[in-house]
Amino acid sequence: MQGPLIDTLARQGVTRRAFMKYCATLASMMALPPAAGRAMAEAMAAAPAAAKRPSVIWLPFQECTGCTESITRSHSPSLEGLIFDAISLDYQETLMAAAGHQAEEALHAAMKANEGKYLLIVDGSIPLGLDGAYSCIAGKSNLEALKEAAKGAAAIVAMGSCAAYGGIPKANPNPTGAVSVSDIIKDKPIINIPGCPPIPVVMTGVLAHFLTFGSLPELDGKGRPKAFYGETIHDRCYRRPFYDQGKFAKTFDDEGARNGWCLFELGCKGPVTYNACATVKWNGGTSWPVESGHGCLGCSEPDFWDAGGFYKALSMPADPLKMVANAAVVGAAAGVAISFANRGKKSAAKSAHETTTLADLEK
Repeated sequence: MQGPLIDTLARQGVTRRAFMKYCATLASMMALPPAAGRAMAEAMAAAPAAAKRPSVIWLPFQECTGCTESITRSHSPSLEGLIFDAISLDYQETLMAAAGHQAEEALHAAMKANEGKYLLIVDGSIPLGLDGAYSCIAGKSNLEALKEAAKGAAAIVAMGSCAAYGGIPKANPNPTGAVSVSDIIKDKPIINIPGCPPIPVVMTGVLAHFLTFGSLPELDGKGRPKAFYGETIHDRCYRRPFYDQGKFAKTFDDEGARNGWCLFELGCKGPVTYNACATVKWNGGTSWPVESGHGCLGCSEPDFWDAGGFYKALSMPADPLKMVANAAVVGAAAGVAISFANRGKKSAAKSAHETTTLADLEK
């Protein structure tokens, strides 16, 4: 395997073996077959220097730049950064050198030259209040900019919970009238990568899939890639055994907390939150919120901020044994009720039959 990307990585101290391992790991995380790892590596590495790299346009709207910070916060050497050696990031206000009218010229030139082919990334919610005046770029509202850029896009990535679901800007009382990308654009493929912010490898994984296969990965009912959002935090949490044993921390500094017991009673939203934090983790796989002693806030779910109750337990039995026992009692009661109902129906049917028969005999 050879190519400009491999040469660039070699200069950065990244070996071919490390590159292949990264692609294989990425394919595994996305639940792709083993051969997909090599396919990803070859697709990114084989393109000649003169080949036109896929164009990516990143539009920032009502956001805090946390998603951009997240995707750039990978440990050195930045293996995730290799994705950006395989694409042409033609517009990203935070990362690009150009500014002002030069940046806008670069944006429109990229849109024109790659019409129908570029991948559009949207970061942040879109305000509709005051005719979009709450957030404008180059004299255009976010709404105008989104509609203009979406026309020529091959697909759209809603990066972060704000773009995917409206996020914190949409939280009550939502003074700016913030909405998500999918609330506005209805005629383009949209993939949601929620999180506040999303995990870096989830973002780059979706980009790698698009680069390799020219399509978006399989999505769930909320437009998220199933590979990363297919299971709850709770299902993959290393504290899950304590939940099953009914062992819960009551405060953040009690003996249970020090022993690593389940944080359910301290408001952890892991049982209702779908994300890969428990397996992929953060900061190069170093840790994640629950491992650091704080419950999940559910930031990858719609309206997570309005749901609130970050330190209030979910309205379900905390004791799994009690939950099973209650289910058994309810099931038994239901069974008894059905049995009596069936007996009643048979008795009534029998009486009706006997009555009818006697009436017939009397005739």
